[in-house]
Amino acid sequence: MTEHHLPVTRTARYFQTAKIGPHTRHLWLVCHGYGQLAAFFIRHFAALTAADPTTVVVAPEGLSRFYLQGTEGRVGASWMTRDGRLAEIDDHCNYLSQLTDTLLAQANAELTLNVLGFSQGTATVSRWLVRHARRPARLVLWAGGFPDDLEDAAVRETMASLPVTLVAGDADEYVSAAQVAALRHRLAALGAVVEVRQFVGGHTLDATTLAAL
Repeated sequence: MTEHHLPVTRTARYFQTAKIGPHTRHLWLVCHGYGQLAAFFIRHFAALTAADPTTVVVAPEGLSRFYLQGTEGRVGASWMTRDGRLAEIDDHCNYLSQLTDTLLAQANAELTLNVLGFSQGTATVSRWLVRHARRPARLVLWAGGFPDDLEDAAVRETMASLPVTLVAGDADEYVSAAQVAALRHRLAALGAVVEVRQFVGGHTLDATTLAAL
């Protein structure tokens, strides 16, 4: 038997805190972690638009949804798994590029694009930015890492002088202080301007830290 792949059209879902228009100055594209849904994830960012109406936050949702326990009940989404991994990476990179092009077409030329990935979303946004040669004003990698399978030459092109903020809780059960330090060293060596922010908490978003960003 041989495996085959057929590209098909899919309907992707995303949520945003406000309508994009000529008044919009800052756009945040935020990608959730494993097992989350964008509808709930984006609630953490509603305060940003409330505090500054020129800021719009958009949360795309992973293309694969599943029941978190058994065959019913709560549903979560994922960006990829190890099965069909390369095709899923292609799909979500194309998805994020198409979505960003659609959003930027609605705004003025002075718009600032910021990108944030949380947990599994950190690898998602990193691969997308490097593979599709996208360059935001700032990249935030929160409670997650950076893919090891990206070529350094391509990473350098994207990361050169790019402000990158690494965020993690001091009690994060998945991301240690040593891992954050190693990631800071790696990205700085590839040209990024890296800062680290830590908060009191675990593998979650933190409202105070988020507002400070």
